[in-house]
Amino acid sequence: MLDIHRASLTEIPALLGIINSYAANGIMLPRTEFEMAENIRDFLVAYDEGRLVGTGALHFYTPTSGEVRSLAVEPGDKTRGIGRKLVEALEDEARQHDLHSLFAFTYVDKFFKKLGFEEVDRGELPLKAWKDCLRCPKFQACDEIAMLKRLKPGAIPSAIRQFQITEFPQLPVLRK
Repeated sequence: MLDIHRASLTEIPALLGIINSYAANGIMLPRTEFEMAENIRDFLVAYDEGRLVGTGALHFYTPTSGEVRSLAVEPGDKTRGIGRKLVEALEDEARQHDLHSLFAFTYVDKFFKKLGFEEVDRGELPLKAWKDCLRCPKFQACDEIAMLKRLKPGAIPSAIRQFQITEFPQLPVLRK
C-alpha cells in the first residue's frame, strides 16, 4: 500500500540519494543537504511497504503559481503510478493554497500531458530562469520542456510574467 506524506528532516539522506541519482544522469538538478533542509516543507515522499519509492515538491513562485519540482521515482518502481499519485497530491496542495497554475520543466512531457499539463514556451515562465536555471550546467542549451497546468479557468501564464525581472538593479558598492 502506497503511503504519501510530508517529508521530514530525517529523510533528507534518502531523498538526496534518489534525487541525486537522477542528477548524476543529467535528468534533474542536484540538491545539497542544505537546500533540502531549507526546502523540506515543499517535499512529499512516497513509501511502499516502508521503502522510499518516490518524492516530489511543490515550490511556490508567486501568490498564484507554483512549480512541481524534484519529481523522482525509484527506477524499479516506475510505471506503478507513483509519480502520478505524487503529482496529484501536489496539485491538491496547490488547490488548497488557491494557486491558479502549476508548471514543471521536464524531459517526460507525455507523463505531464496525461495529467492535464500543456507544453508552453519557456519564455512564459521567466522566474524559473532567474532562480534555479542559473546554476544548471545546461543553462546555455536547455533542452527541458516547459509544462503548465491551469488550475483555475482563465488562468494564463501572463499572471506569472508580472513578476518578471526585466533588468537587474545596480547596487551601491559599500566600503569600510
